Amino acid sequence: MAEKTENQVQKKSGVVKMKSGGSADKFWNPRFWDGMTISAWIKMLNSAKWRVSPLRWPMMFVISCLSISNSTCALIQKLRYGKKIRETELVGEPIFIIGHWRSGTTLLHEYMMRDDRFACSDTYECFAPAHFLVSGPFFRPWVKYLMPEKRPMDNMAAGLERPQEDEFAICALGMNSPYREVAFPNSGPIDEEFLTLRDVSDEDRKRWLDALEYILKALTVAYHKTVVLKSPPHTARVKTIRERFPNAKFVHISRDPFTLFPSTVNLWLKLSQTHGLQIPKGGPKLEEKVLRDFEQMYDAFCEDVEEIPEGNLCEITYDELVAKPVETLERIYQELGIDGFDEHKNKFENFAATQKSYRKNKFELTPEIKDVIKKRWKKYFDRYVQE
Repeated sequence: MAEKTENQVQKKSGVVKMKSGGSADKFWNPRFWDGMTISAWIKMLNSAKWRVSPLRWPMMFVISCLSISNSTCALIQKLRYGKKIRETELVGEPIFIIGHWRSGTTLLHEYMMRDDRFACSDTYECFAPAHFLVSGPFFRPWVKYLMPEKRPMDNMAAGLERPQEDEFAICALGMNSPYREVAFPNSGPIDEEFLTLRDVSDEDRKRWLDALEYILKALTVAYHKTVVLKSPPHTARVKTIRERFPNAKFVHISRDPFTLFPSTVNLWLKLSQTHGLQIPKGGPKLEEKVLRDFEQMYDAFCEDVEEIPEGNLCEITYDELVAKPVETLERIYQELGIDGFDEHKNKFENFAATQKSYRKNKFELTPEIKDVIKKRWKKYFDRYVQE
């Protein structure tokens, strides 16, 4: 990367106007870290040397108290379901929805969950992956009343039963994850190497894969269905995922980079404002993070995608999913060899009807940052953007 390009990003913000939806934060809203055990919670605090903003000390205190009950529930789940989870066989090959943040992965996940033959990790299961099998029946009815109606960064509906990113479950299990930076946005890159898993030790990679397999098997115990997971970081981990699940199927979704950039900046800022243990500063450093993460993600993906067997990958765009959702779903089913589309077509149509009034966020970029995006993300432009 040229020095001039870096300086352009650092001098001033490239997002000149932002108009985004989302829910207002309430002190009673659940946080991503609420389901962590004591060991996972301490490990995350250690990753940023306990640099918690004084205004967030009450949040830290609450989560610390919750971690005690989480550890107790996790022990009960291990005793009750540990052997069953280890011995469970997956129902079919797992399906991974991948693509950069804000590319439409959540919308696609919502569509695929209209097919009741699939299961996903919902918000409660991602918040409490170590004990949701035993705690869910008791805590779900109460926690759901604490949830906001919308996500903090946009107008997508939120709720305990809505599909959620399994990366939060991986993080809650105490695994290294770049999502720890949501909690500590001012501490610099945290676990950056775990975005691609290319530069971590064999032991760390195995531990990460064990956590992913645990999530898949625990969900299989709960639902006994084929599991569909959605997590943007997995876009950079296709090779690693296929080490453990060589026949896994992938759906990749792409979107206009000039929309992805400001929307991702907004995403990290809103998540840190809501779930952070520090008061986020945002600005040029955040924008540089978005640029850098994107480069690392698609350097890895463009290398890994060539090794995916035919019939195990389908690539779509956000625009076609929005314009022709049912036809796009049909193509996904055809290319991945999933039968039964016609039996579920009316469910896709009904969900599509609910999306017509959805209001998207709006952003404007400076000409300077557009030039930077074109240069830094050239590989993505060449592959996915039609001039």
